[in-house]
Order: sequence, then structure tokens, then C-alpha cells
Amino acid sequence: MKASAFVYPWDVNGDPEASARVADLGVSQVTLASAYHSTRALTPRHPRHRVVTAEHSAVLYPPDAARWEGRVPRPYQAGDWAPGDAWREAADALARAGLEVSTWVLLAHNSRLGAEHPHTSVVNAYGDRYPWAPCIAQPATRAYLTDLAAEAAVRPGARGTELESLGWYGLAHLHAHDKTGGVALGDAGQYLMSLCFCPDCRSGYGGRGLDADELAAAVRTALEPVWRGTVPSDGGWAGVEKLLGEATANATRAWRDETARTLQETAVAAVRAAAPPDFEVLLHADPVSYHCGANAGVDPAHILSVADGVVVPCTGGAALLSPFAEQDRTGAVLAANLTVVSGMGGSPDTLAADASHAAERGATELRLYHAGLASDADLRGVRSALAGR
Repeated sequence: MKASAFVYPWDVNGDPEASARVADLGVSQVTLASAYHSTRALTPRHPRHRVVTAEHSAVLYPPDAARWEGRVPRPYQAGDWAPGDAWREAADALARAGLEVSTWVLLAHNSRLGAEHPHTSVVNAYGDRYPWAPCIAQPATRAYLTDLAAEAAVRPGARGTELESLGWYGLAHLHAHDKTGGVALGDAGQYLMSLCFCPDCRSGYGGRGLDADELAAAVRTALEPVWRGTVPSDGGWAGVEKLLGEATANATRAWRDETARTLQETAVAAVRAAAPPDFEVLLHADPVSYHCGANAGVDPAHILSVADGVVVPCTGGAALLSPFAEQDRTGAVLAANLTVVSGMGGSPDTLAADASHAAERGATELRLYHAGLASDADLRGVRSALAGR
């Protein structure tokens, strides 16, 4: 299977050995971030720094001023962690090392946007805003995400793109000094705490026969025993229906599924319109449509009719691949995303076995997270595993 390693531009730029080091792993491709959220990242081999602090969500290239003139939301340009056209500089260096380069585009995940424009954020049934989570039902946000997808995906020299967080973001998010684990919310509680009640979502619920005020009250009532620890909130979708009621739960899901699905269709179409022929468009995806987060919840049959394939989280097991493989769509890319940084829960020593198990579940390619963050020992493990395939 073809393997690609995730890389940030700051892993490469300023390090003359970085591109060859990545190529020596045995991968044929890199997935290079072109639009990314705030982060603090190690660069354990860089000659000039060891820690890079990306202070806010940003594009890692100069955005098109004409495209964004007068618009809100609009992308933020990176600071000194990725100055100028950092993506192009890194991409050119990686290409010279014989590697194909795809863009890695983060979309509905932007804390600075939420801080500066609070109205763009998801707001829960208690009135709490999630500044990291732009509400994808809002027309201006949908237009922003669609244009950002096209611009950040189709960079010079890119052979394809991977679109991350192209769907709903909710409560689950490793925020700064995160302290939200005191109550085990489970799948059902996470869903209820991720329902949005901004004006556009309130209108959307109304279109599904729900009164938004009554729905918010029902969510709060359903969660009260969860906060007290007297009722569990797991059990998948059946757990949501048990807490909220079957008809109400399904009406909220119908609104949210349609909202995410149509955004995914529009964004992928915009990328294709901007891209050269044979440009590959993949989504980071979860096969359960009501799930929120970086791996957007999707309907497998639908998304494989829209995009060229999916990148699926497989660290700890490859079960999430099966619903996509069951679609039996000829030519679809099913990429197993495996963490190879041992300090982040990965296991480079079991990479060969994990890749084999993923292939049994239908994987056609591998994604390795993350070549820039991994230790030397982790990289040796990756190199050994890929050499022995």
C-alpha cells in the first residue's frame, strides 16, 4: 500500500536534511499542512528550534486578497511560525526529494475566529459558546469554509488534498489546559452537548418540526441525571434516543446530517472546480454521521459518491474502515490513519501488523501521523516496518 506521512511546513523549512529524512522512511507521499489550527509542536531534529508555537488558526501561504476582501469570516495568515509562502517552500523541498505532496486542510476548527467573532460559534443548550467550533449551518461560515477549502487545497504542486474537520465540531476538543473530563458523558451526552442553538440552527430545527426553546429545555432535562451520575449516557445512537426521545433525537439528527452533507458536497465541488484534472480529494471521516470532530461524521455511501476517498482513524483498531469498505466502490481510496509517535499513543513497533490488519478491513493506503513529531527511535521503527512490507 502507498504510505504518506503527515508533515508541517516548519518541520522542513530551515532544515536542509528534513526532506531526505522523510523520503528515507519509505513513504512515497507527504500530507503537508496548508491551513492549520493553533498548536504547540516539537521539532526534535530541527537545527534552529525545538518547539514551534502556532498561536492561532492560520493559512500557511499568502491568501488571495481579492477573494477575501471585505469578508467575515476570512482566513488569518500565519505569524513567524510559518512566514511567507511556507507551504510552497516546504513542498518544493519535499518534491526535490522525490516525494508527491498533498495539502492538509483544517476547516471547521478555529479558536481565533470564535474569539473575535463569537456569533460564528456553536452555542449549546445552556448558552455556552464553543469558540473552537464554527457553526457550519451559518451561511457566511459555509461560504468561508467552501472558499477556504478550494484555496488551501489547490496549492502549486499539490497532487491532491485531505480535508479535515469538514463537518460538525462539538464539545469534545482538547482545549488549552482542558478540564472537562470530570463527568463521563459518553456518546449520547457528547451529542447532546454538541447540539447548536445559534439562530440558524434554531431555524433549522423549526424546519424539522421542533421548537428550539422546547428542544433546549429537553436537552437540559435529559442531561441533568447524567451530571448527577445517576443515568449513563453511552449506548450509541440508541442512548441519544433514550435520553431525548426517539422522534426528537431523529429530527435533530436529520437537520445536522443534511447540513453537514450539503457542506461536504459544496466544498468538494469547489475544490474540484479550482483543481487540475486527476486532483485527488479525500476527507478525514468517521462512518457514524452524528459524530463530531476532526474526523467528520459522514454517511459512507454518500461521501464515497462525492469524494475520491476517506482517511480513517485506525490507531487502536481498524474497525471504522469496514463501513466504507462495505460500499465496494471501485477506485475509492480508503486510507488507514495510524499514529506512529509512541509518546502520543502510537506504536511504530507494531506498524507492520497494524497495516496488515487495516488491509484486511479494506484499507488501500496508509497515513502515518506524524513524521515531524516523532522521535528518532519512532522513525527507525517506521523505516523498518515500511522496508519489510
